[in-house]
Parts: sequence; C-alpha cells; structure tokens
Amino acid sequence: MMDNNDIIKLLPDAVANQIAAGEVIQRPASVVKELLENALDAGATQIDLFVKEAGKTAIMVIDNGIGMSETDARLSFERHATSKIHRADDLFAIRTMGFRGEALASIAAIAQVELKTRRKTDELGTKILIEGSVVKSQEMQPMPEGTTFTIKNLFFNVPARRNFLKSNQAEMRHIIDEFHRVVLMHPEIGFSFSSNEKELFHLYPGTLKQRIVALFGNNYNERLLPVEQATSSVSVNGFVGKPAFARKTRGEQYFFVNRRFIKHAYLHHAVENAFQELLPKDSFPSYFINIEINPTEIDINIHPTKTEINFQDSKLVYAIIHAAVKKTIGQHNLSPLIDFDVDPKLNIDFSEISRANRQVVHPTVSFDPEFNPFEKTKTQSFNHHEKQKNIEGWRNLYGERIDTHSSVEFENTETQQTPFSFEEVTKRFIQVQRSYIITSIKSGLMVINQHLAHWRILYEDFLKRLENTKQASQQELFPQQIRLNATEASLLRELIPDLKTLGFGIEEINQTTFVINGTPVNSNEKDVTQTLEKALENYKRNQHDLHLEKRLNLARSMALQLAIRNDHDLQEVEMTRLVDKLFACNVPDVAPNGQKIFFILKTNEIESRFNETK
Repeated sequence: MMDNNDIIKLLPDAVANQIAAGEVIQRPASVVKELLENALDAGATQIDLFVKEAGKTAIMVIDNGIGMSETDARLSFERHATSKIHRADDLFAIRTMGFRGEALASIAAIAQVELKTRRKTDELGTKILIEGSVVKSQEMQPMPEGTTFTIKNLFFNVPARRNFLKSNQAEMRHIIDEFHRVVLMHPEIGFSFSSNEKELFHLYPGTLKQRIVALFGNNYNERLLPVEQATSSVSVNGFVGKPAFARKTRGEQYFFVNRRFIKHAYLHHAVENAFQELLPKDSFPSYFINIEINPTEIDINIHPTKTEINFQDSKLVYAIIHAAVKKTIGQHNLSPLIDFDVDPKLNIDFSEISRANRQVVHPTVSFDPEFNPFEKTKTQSFNHHEKQKNIEGWRNLYGERIDTHSSVEFENTETQQTPFSFEEVTKRFIQVQRSYIITSIKSGLMVINQHLAHWRILYEDFLKRLENTKQASQQELFPQQIRLNATEASLLRELIPDLKTLGFGIEEINQTTFVINGTPVNSNEKDVTQTLEKALENYKRNQHDLHLEKRLNLARSMALQLAIRNDHDLQEVEMTRLVDKLFACNVPDVAPNGQKIFFILKTNEIESRFNETK
C-alpha cells in the first residue's frame, strides 16, 4: 500500500528508456554501430549504410538478412527483448555482436524510427513507425527480403543531448571509425557507405588483406605482414605493418576478440614491445589482429559499448600475441640478427704484424699562451627595442593583468618580482648536452631548456597569426603528398583554413590524399608530412581537454612539432636569437604545457656547494 509521503516511485517507461539510451546511444556513431551489428547477426551478405548531415538528420541501414516476423518486429523495440540469451549462463557463451536487447529500445526512445522487414518465407513484410518509444503505426506491406532501419532526427525529444553533438566533420569521424571497426573483421560481407548521397566506400567480399587495402589504400599491399599463431586455447591471426612504414599517428591499430572490436592497453603493449628497437622514435606500429578464444574465457558484459573486455588469463593472451608478432618480424628478417659465423677472410694472425714497423705518434697538446682565465668578459645588453619588449612582457606577467589570449592557460600564475635585471644578462651563451643554454646573470646562472623555449616562441607567434589571419609561407620546391586514413583526412580537412593561416599550403586531391605545396617560414626544413601527422595526433589527444579551444589546441600542437628538439646543436648566434625572442614573449617562463622553461642557480647556492663540510 502506497503512502502519499513516499518519495521513491517507478519511472515511466519513456523516461526509463531515455536514461538507458544515454548509456548505449551517445552520438550518431552509436546508432550506426548497433544497426550494423544487428545486420551482421541477421546473417546479411550485403549491408548498405546511408547518413545525412553526419547522422543528425537521418541514418539508414539496409541488409539482406533473414528478416523478422510481425511479432518479432514489434518485440524488438522492447527493452531486454533479445533472441540471443535465454538464461544467465548464455552470457558466457556469446558469439553474436549484440545480445542485451537494449539497442533498438534505446534508439526508439530518442528518435523517429521506421522499420521495414520481411522473411524469405513471408509474402508481406512488416512496417512499424515509432517516435519517442510510442508506436505510431504498424502495417503489412510488400517489400524486399531483409531489414531496413531508418532513424530520423536523433535526440529530437532530448534537445540538451542534441546540443552536445559536435560539428558534422567531427561526428562523421566517429561514424567512419565505427564503420571501420565493424567491416574490418567481416571481409566476406559486402558493405557500402554513403554520406549526403555521395558514396565514400564500396567494399566487395574478399580476404582480410583485401578489406584492409580497400579501406586504407593500395599502398597497404606492400606494408602488411601476416600474423598467425594457434594454441589449444587461443588463436591469433591478422596483420601487422612493416616497421619501415610506421606512422606518426596511432591511426591503424585494431584489436578484435571473436571479431568484435575491443580496446585493451595491456595487449597493445604486447605488440609495441615486439617492435622494440625496430621503430623510429615517436612512431607507432599498425596492426589488425583478431583473437579467437572460447567465450567462457572472457567477459564482454562490462561496458555498455562492449569495447572493453576481461580475460580470465590476460598474461597468457599477452604472451601469445607477443610471440606471434615477434615470429612474424623474425620470419621477414626485420629484427636485428647476430651472425656468429666469422668470414675466413677476416681471420688475421695479428702475431705476424711486426711491432717494429709501427710508427709511434706522441700525443700533442695545443693551447693559447696568451689566454688569461682571470680576465673579465665584457657584457652586452640587449638592443633597446628588444629590451623594452622584454621588460614590458615581464611587467605584464608579474605586475599587471595580462590582456592576451595566450594567458588563458596561465591565468593562475602567481605575481612575483622580476628575478633578474635584463641589463645584467650577458650575450655569452654556453650549450650543455646539446639541450640546455646557460648564461650568466647578476644573481647567478640561468639555465634554459631550448626545446621548451622555442615551443613557447612559436606558440605565441602562431596565436598572433591565427588572431590576425597573418600568413607567412614559403613555397615547397617539390610539393609533397600526404595520405591519411578517412578519420584523419576528415580532421585535416576541418583544420585546413587555420593551417593556411599558419603558413601551410594544403590542397585536397581526393578523400584521403592531400598535397603540401607551402610550409611556415619557421619550419626549419623539417619533414612536413611527419610534422603534420604528429601534429594531428597531438591535436586529437588534446581534443578531450575542455580548457583548450580549437585554435589554442592547433597552435600548441603545431608549435610543439616545429620547435627545435633537445639534443640539437646550436651556434652562439642561434642561442642569442632564441633567448632574445623568448624574453620578448608575453609569458617567457612557462611552456604551453605548463613546464618551467628556465631556472636560476643563484650565486649563494653555488658558494654553499663549495663551503659544504665533508
């Protein structure tokens, strides 16, 4: 018996479905994933995907699978209605893509859905219209065998969720990612994908290698090495990329368990470790690996998207993957080999070499007899223009509020006094370990990290260009092509206007290929394709930082790639120019990531070292 004062009440079905939808359907790509997986479970041999306005307006999936009866079609939209599970034990023997029975109910709760389906044995099919979990109509109609789902106006009744969707370019990248994850491990099935009535992919049935090449380009024909390893409990098969073709981005890295895409950092390490010492610095291996394992040995029911997974014996799976990749590398002579068989021609009897015939060369030492180590070095001050900019920059940082966009990241910087006098900075610099610049100041020694200093300089320069749309570009004598996967190409296409402002000349050739015919004047002859690839990787990584606006993120990512590295020789004139520009910056003491650019070793600290008692 209910009391009027009771505060716990059952939620209406419509509200409960919307809450459940929040776990399963996060964006249009979530709908695409669920519908494609349902089509696979229906035994389809051809699946066609159509989206409009990145799925915000419409998503349609057509398959030629087994279809559904009139009753099944209606029940498919009920929560927890599924054909895959009959008892709790079935959760540990799942080989289908979907199994919870939540997907269609969740989609129907936040969209306008039309379902058309017919079995081969039926003369007429079933058409159902549902809007916000409410069935608007159900009728029998003639239609082709199979199933067609049309999803319109996603989140039409949850405007707050719709407002959180990103730009069409960003949402399309997520859809392309999900499409890749589904189609890769089903090469025996034909797929097509069209966006705004333009076909992006038309994939014919074939082998896994043919599917990879069709998705990522013909150049993958020569890049792939087969991986295969079978044990009594686990089988591994797929492909890894040759080390010579390692990318600066983490693009093509795919793990599947029983042909279902998963994310697993521990197993990723197994692959990376197998490539140890074979990959260039900051490069990532490509891999497309499927793990076949008894479903009783895994738990995939730990996350609504089913991309996370638990293994009963993760160490065993790790060891098998590592061994499989290592074997592939060894079979193709890619790992360094040590040959203990000595060439007979190199067997020299050193006892036959007469020591009497050797000329003894005495070591010599050259020095300047006029050198006086106690003579003082004349100090020079910065030129008047740079000095004024320096002092003004430091006054802004430590005395007044900073009125520049570059201060967004450091608005909490504590107010303090200028730590040294600019007039006392010498124009003599020493580079230590090819990474640090040391100069003398009145209060001691200043040690500057050359990479962080240059990063700060370029960052502020790029921000000014983006603010003023100032372009400074140098034409490439030999334009270079850069080929990206569909996701990265979509991201680059979105950034091209801002990249042109930074000084890049980029033109699109086709959906995945671009030509670079101009670079920023301060690119220092770096490999422009690698610079762009790495900048895109950093940009994607920083996209989750809510404090970084798009342009801040781009300026930070590009500056990081173009900045000189540590372990890089600098001439004295280069060090002088670098320090001059650093202290002309608005925030010269902190890098864009918050690291300190320099520190000061005070004279009394140095003296105390010599006065320490043993």
